Amino acid sequence: MNHHRLHCYQRLLCVARTVPSLLAIIPAGYADLQDQLKRALTSAILNLAEGNGRRSQREKNRFFDISIASIDEVDAACDLLVAFALVPFLVIEPIQCDLRTSAAMIIKLRRL
Repeated sequence: MNHHRLHCYQRLLCVARTVPSLLAIIPAGYADLQDQLKRALTSAILNLAEGNGRRSQREKNRFFDISIASIDEVDAACDLLVAFALVPFLVIEPIQCDLRTSAAMIIKLRRL
């Protein structure tokens, strides 16, 4: 399983490890946002791993594109958490930094 060697994969796993404590501070009534954040992060990680395991560059790129789009969705969900005053920006900022760094790394994995 060579996806374990990818720094972007490891970074996204670090973000995933912070999600339970992040979700714990969100008050009741925002289950839809919590669920969307978890599903988008899951999609980002799984599509990165699947894309990395594909043989053709075209297939790799397709899964990498999905992973990047899912990372963007997680990033937007984090923006909403701050906008709704559910989580302080100082808590979200390092998460978003890891997300954006991971997306930039995945972009570099793409080849035409």
